[in-house]
Amino acid sequence: MAPQPPLTAAEKARIGLLTARMCKRSLAGESVHLGDLQRKVDRILDGARKRAEKNAR
Repeated sequence: MAPQPPLTAAEKARIGLLTARMCKRSLAGESVHLGDLQRKVDRILDGARKRAEKNAR
């Protein structure tokens, strides 16, 4: 797995909220779909990686 890119405060807060929503959904049972929230987290991390690469140039 690639190292975590540096995150802004807003990105950290957004990921924290999405993680909390995933936890809340997982309490409903194992059959609950979490893919949409996981994709949102992945999208945030991808944006942070792109920003880090752009700033490194």
